[in-house]
Formats: sequence, structure tokens, C-alpha cells
Amino acid sequence: MGTEAETVCVTGASGFIGSWLIMRLLERGYAVRATVRDPDNMKKVKHLLELPKASTHLTLWKADLSVEGSYDEAIQGCTGVFHVATPMDFESKDPENEVIKPTINGVLDIMRACAKSKTVRKIIFTSSAGTVDVEEKRKPVYDESCWSDLDFVQRIKMTGWMYFVSKTLAEQAAWKFAKENNLDFISIIPTLVVGPFIMQSMPPSLLTALSLITGNEAHYGIIKQGHYVHLDDLCMSHIFLYENPKAEGRYICNSDDANIHDLAKLLREKYPEYNVPAMFKDIDENLPCVAFSSKKLTDLGFEFKYSLEDMVVGAVETCREKGLIPLSHKKQAVEECKENEGVPAS
Repeated sequence: MGTEAETVCVTGASGFIGSWLIMRLLERGYAVRATVRDPDNMKKVKHLLELPKASTHLTLWKADLSVEGSYDEAIQGCTGVFHVATPMDFESKDPENEVIKPTINGVLDIMRACAKSKTVRKIIFTSSAGTVDVEEKRKPVYDESCWSDLDFVQRIKMTGWMYFVSKTLAEQAAWKFAKENNLDFISIIPTLVVGPFIMQSMPPSLLTALSLITGNEAHYGIIKQGHYVHLDDLCMSHIFLYENPKAEGRYICNSDDANIHDLAKLLREKYPEYNVPAMFKDIDENLPCVAFSSKKLTDLGFEFKYSLEDMVVGAVETCREKGLIPLSHKKQAVEECKENEGVPAS
């Protein structure tokens, strides 16, 4: 558990994962240096400053993945770094320069800052299931030894392809740097992250997870054979692995495997007002089972606390409270929701 003497840095602090992770770190007594692109933008950081213990244990630091050396000052003096920040723009017109290069260069810049600091004893990197399972013929079970087929990704260019490429190349570059510089580096591979949240805008992963509500069919391929983890379970796994001296290597963090039909059934039962369909064009009713194994993580002693229903209900209720999705499935309201979140209307 953290003490007042233990200071850690969290990148991507204002985002979906970063903000919840900071909340949990503060609860455990850590002093947190939160990096954001613009600490003076109250719209982006207000939810961080309002967290319990923020006034005494949280400081905001300006840093940007595209600016070399911008993390050096925030990381100097920290004992741990949680690198959560990542560009995640599925609609980018220039993915090479807006997503892929900044992700790779950013992680290497942070690794260099950790090496220079002489104080950082462990780095926790938030990777992605997109580094593991994106390939032409899917396996029945995925574990930490698996890597996505980037030739296939570049050839097909499916929804989110630039994110899969960027996270895979960034993690591989980070592992190479860590080994060459003798850094204690852990990568956590979350599946689709779902649950309640404290940021004010729509988290990118929920655009996918709730696409059956918004009707954004471009995301159906991702949830066709879906894998899910609750935001809180994911953040607690970060802290668990940081605090556990036996942790090493990659760790898949996944608690539920559910295909699009399972998710649709759950949404129809909990929220009939959204009229979620029961059938989907070009998607087989009897999809083969595909599993993401978290055995390595649970064998170390980590316990998942939340069900898929907890995730979905938490996400939907938070989105409704913040006005990010309509309260019922009226076509006009849904179209407005899509436009507000930058999703092309159908």
C-alpha cells in the first residue's frame, strides 16, 4: 500500500482509465503526479481536483506524448510510473502521424525518463487486447504469449486498425528498451473496458461497448466475439501488480467472454427501451467460443469483483446521468448522441 513518502506518476490522467486509477491510488495513500496536456483546462481536470485527498496528494503536470522530454520533470523523483496515456482516434485522417508514431515515440520517451530518473523502480504499461488477438483465424484461447498479426491488420484496415498497430508496436518497443536498460516493466493487457466512470465525455471504449444502443454498426466487428473487464477491476489490477514483487512480464486482464448475442440479450433484458436487435446481418447465430485467459493474473492472487451485468449497467447509467446517451431509443435522440460524440450518423 502507498505511503505519503511514495510518489507515483500517472500519464493520461484525465481519461477513462487514468482518472479512475488515480482515485484508487489516492485512496491507498499514494502521492500522485498526474500528467495532462493542459493542466489549466478545468473542463478536462476538474473531476481529478474534486477527488478525495486530491488537495493534499495530487499534483497536475503538463506533458504531451508528442513532445520529447515533456515527462522528464513529472517522473523525476517518482518510485513508480503508470503509463496509461495513448492516442485513440479511430476516425483519424492521418493515423501514421496522429496515432501510430505518437504512441510509439511517447512510450519510448517515458521509458527514457524512467531510466534517467534513477528513482523509478517499476513501470506499469496499459497495453490492449488489440496487441494479442487481431488475426485472420482466431484461436479458441488467447494468453500472454500471443501477438496480433500486423500484416493482416494493415491489409484489412478494420475499425480501430491504427490503434491495434500503435499499441502492438509500442509495447514491443517498450519491452526491448526495458530489457536493454534493466527496467522493471509490466504490461497489462485489458480487454474492452466497461463500467461507471468519472470523466465528463464519452470514453472511446464505450462507443464500442454500447454500439448496440447507438446503432453504430462499424463497431459490431469488435464485439462480435467480445471480451470485457470492469474499469475498477482493471485499475485495481494495475495497483496489485505494482505492489506485488513477484509480478513480471505481460498480464491479460479479462473477466468475461461474451459474443454480440450475449451482450444484446443482456441489454434487451436490462434496457428494453433501447430496442436492441436480436439478429445481426452477416453475423452467425452460433459463433465459436473465443476466450482470453487471465490465469496468469489470478494465479498470482488477483480476484475479479464484477460481472458483465455490473459493467454494462454501470456504463449505461453513468452515460445517462451525464447525458451522453438518450434515455430511450428514439431515432432523433440517437442521431444527436452520435453527432455529439463525433460518430457519423447513419
